[in-house]
Amino acid sequence: MPTQLLSPKLVKKQLAGHSWTGLMTGALMYLICLTGALCVFYPEFQRWEQADIRESLEYDPATLEESLNAIVAGGGAELGPAYLYLPHQAYPRLYFRANEESRFIETDGSAGEPVAAHWTDLLIQMHVYLTLPRTWGIILVSALGAMLCGLIISGFLSHPGLIREAFKLRLGTGSRLEQVDLHNRLSVWGAPFHLLIAITGAYFGLALPMLAALGAISGMSQEELLEEVFGETPALEQPVSRLGLAAAFNNLQQVDPEAEPRRVIVHNAGTPAQYIEISAAQPGRMIGGENYHFGPDGGYLGSAGLRDGEAGRQVVFSMFNLHTGHFGGYIVKLAYAVLGFALTVVSVTGVNIWLRKRKKRDAINGLWAGCVWGIPLALMIPMIGQIAFQTMSTELFWLSLTALLIFSGSVRDERRVKRHLQIASIATVALLLGAHLLRFGAAAFGPAAILINGSLMLYLAYLVWSVAKPLRLPDSVAANRLSRRRNRANIGGVDQWPRGGRP
Repeated sequence: MPTQLLSPKLVKKQLAGHSWTGLMTGALMYLICLTGALCVFYPEFQRWEQADIRESLEYDPATLEESLNAIVAGGGAELGPAYLYLPHQAYPRLYFRANEESRFIETDGSAGEPVAAHWTDLLIQMHVYLTLPRTWGIILVSALGAMLCGLIISGFLSHPGLIREAFKLRLGTGSRLEQVDLHNRLSVWGAPFHLLIAITGAYFGLALPMLAALGAISGMSQEELLEEVFGETPALEQPVSRLGLAAAFNNLQQVDPEAEPRRVIVHNAGTPAQYIEISAAQPGRMIGGENYHFGPDGGYLGSAGLRDGEAGRQVVFSMFNLHTGHFGGYIVKLAYAVLGFALTVVSVTGVNIWLRKRKKRDAINGLWAGCVWGIPLALMIPMIGQIAFQTMSTELFWLSLTALLIFSGSVRDERRVKRHLQIASIATVALLLGAHLLRFGAAAFGPAAILINGSLMLYLAYLVWSVAKPLRLPDSVAANRLSRRRNRANIGGVDQWPRGGRP
């Protein structure tokens, strides 16, 4: 018999810590994991929201130069930074952002429709900072990422046989054992990915506090530390002149022929200190990209040194791609989505296991079912508002979720809660698909739109299949009924049930 490495006492303590940490963070962890899995495809959601926008990977630098100069001239010295977002494979659309306005750019360089991917913005805000005040929300979400690291480690320590039983899966019973197997198997299979997501997620919110601590230790100011990490920015002083964007593109091609320009920023636009920055993706590299600086006339000034900088800087600038999966095409994105949904299931089954171990059932059971099935439904309600009425409200999500939780807590029967919310979700998904088709017509079958609509149809099919199944009694109720039947059958001292049988 193999020797157990950890003492039973330590295993028991780890299990208790794992359980309480999971319970304290259950609902928020579920919301963050679900929105995170969806955010992998945020460019596709943006395109789906405005499915009728013309798409192309081609653009004319000379035409863009005229557009950029018109934007800067129209904004004046108070414009601040002006942005041009260039088309690429994941988002083949060209648009600008300046003065809190974002519009697509037509082929002739004129301003087109406003960029209005408001539901996708809600999805990203929900995942990054839970729509709370930005700084505090990011810190909270990052703290949850740190707690997820603890959950992963304590989960392994509290289950010594976790890896040995990696292929033990008892599905189809609807019992607590099914929830345990799902929780443990998905935890083992996805552990490297889950740990990667937890670490990179914790980094984003804890970077600023760590930067402040590093500044206190090193004696450097925050500005000096930022320049150390992000590179120095040009300090120019010249007469305000026309921007030579086409020349900047030509010079970039000479400096880095493999660079794929993704974004143009005019810093200090309309002032003597203005200069051009082009952010370019680096094929085959994990870093988000390199930033190249150009004078107003397009002359090359240098780069931030991210591509060939120190290893630590490259790690920092790889965090975004590592967290989102935007570095290897659709195969990597699909893998991230699948593993992200697996982590979502782990979050749900962890609480399910605790609920099924309890000897009582109360409003908590209904509330948890309301969270699991109500959050996706509450996310789709403002989605309908955006598609059908071109209006989106963050408050609508929270009001919808609050109403669904009040209903779920009052029912106190998780089976009925699940059934009612699934039926409501069926109607909502069908309405959403119909609204999208009615608004966009043939464009609803475009490359990105068909991916989202096809996924919604698969979700609709799953909901219909789930609702069609008969309701299964909770474990505790089924056990009590079986016990009462056995007691009635044993009156007179004769056991009427065959060994291993069931009523």
